[in-house]
Amino acid sequence: MQAEQTEVRLPVAIGRFYPQNKDQLEEIVPAYLARAPQKKSALKPWAYVLPHAGYVYCADVIAAALAGQKLPDTLIILCPNHTGRGAPFGVWPKGVWRMPLGDYPIAEDIVDRLTAGGLFTKDRLSHLGEHSIEVLLPFLYYAAGRLPRLVPICVGTRNPNALRAAGQALSALLGELSALGREVGLIVSSDMNHYESHEICMQKDGVALERISACDPDGLLEVCERDNITMCGASPCAMVLHAARELGKFSSDLVAHTSSALASGNYRQTVGYAGLRFYLKSA
Repeated sequence: MQAEQTEVRLPVAIGRFYPQNKDQLEEIVPAYLARAPQKKSALKPWAYVLPHAGYVYCADVIAAALAGQKLPDTLIILCPNHTGRGAPFGVWPKGVWRMPLGDYPIAEDIVDRLTAGGLFTKDRLSHLGEHSIEVLLPFLYYAAGRLPRLVPICVGTRNPNALRAAGQALSALLGELSALGREVGLIVSSDMNHYESHEICMQKDGVALERISACDPDGLLEVCERDNITMCGASPCAMVLHAARELGKFSSDLVAHTSSALASGNYRQTVGYAGLRFYLKSA
């Protein structure tokens, strides 16, 4: 009987957003992490918000958020849907995500738990052309110290009620896993405001970051709509904030915040990048 062939998700941003050469990644990613200032906290981060642009623009921000951190070996990663394809809450179902540093296995048992309720859907289409998870994977490899198991979730809706329900379902899943003694990390992949001057991007980012620090998911969505803040990962971030509200007392730490202007020299049309750590403690 022939063995079942492993399903492989191939990278789509390789050679553009990050090097395609394994040796280059093994050189530059540890270098970014080594030179990032290590900002310590009495609490262990529960979740992270990390940008997903080309490394020349945002790798220092990713590194600042992850420097000195030890991630769990299983990671739920939530990203925006840039393509508009697929399910509103699309979860890659099985197999591996192939990257230059190795094959990242999908945590199929957690995928099954998450999708059993019907709100989250096993869906490949939302992920096939989406770059915003894979860009982070080389950094997550080094922060975890191994190839972590992944639960990739592509969030393609801004409906506040749907995001609230999804956040509550996520918190329930995390509670179940915690009761089983299983530690799972959360990563939100998001850039901040897009394609305005550095000054405007920093101002608009500040409005969104204020709502995030207040653990105000509905407020985050509202200010993004009201002020035309083009934070691409506002929806997955709101979903995680809803989960946080269910699980404990929330605090956040803005570890790094900049824009593409620092790398490009173009201060007229920029994209904002922020690296955040989220913390929880029992109420």
